[in-house]
Amino acid sequence: MVKTKKLALNFKILRFFIIPTILFSTPFFNKIQDVKAGLEFQWDQDSGHRRLKWFQKENKRRFKNKIYFFLRPSDRKADLLKINVAIPKPFKSKLNTEKISLCRVRIGGFENRTKCLQDIPADIEINTDESSLRSIDIYPYTPIPSDKESYAVVLKTNNPNKTGLYQFHSYGQPTGKSLSNYLGSWTIVID
Repeated sequence: MVKTKKLALNFKILRFFIIPTILFSTPFFNKIQDVKAGLEFQWDQDSGHRRLKWFQKENKRRFKNKIYFFLRPSDRKADLLKINVAIPKPFKSKLNTEKISLCRVRIGGFENRTKCLQDIPADIEINTDESSLRSIDIYPYTPIPSDKESYAVVLKTNNPNKTGLYQFHSYGQPTGKSLSNYLGSWTIVID
């Protein structure tokens, strides 16, 4: 008899802790599909591709998006006269020179947001060749210095209709050189 009373009391205490826990955690199971993986896929990891940092405001297809393509101090070995961004062929989105800019940027993190600190005046051209490959040429009025500041090419556009990974390549022309060098690649994700 004493054992049944003790067992009943233990069950009441256990019920007191388990039922609120289940009721409290149930709404969180609805958002389980929004969990983001901490893994980035990059083609040809061993073939000389350099992974560059980027940030985008929205990753859903057909949404308005603002993409920051970062050029950190470690990504630039010399002052840059020109930046070229090669746009992947499947990234079918309308580009407009008024919606592309270059700025000195604060890269966001845990405590602050990504934000342009100063716009860098530059001439911007969108090129399309015969094979319908597109690229963006950016000519800053003064060379981008190889100092401790981070810079970003900011692209405001609508995301394409197709989901997937899109790899953008960047090239930079250092001062005193006539050819552009490969700087690295950004791989953005559209869900």
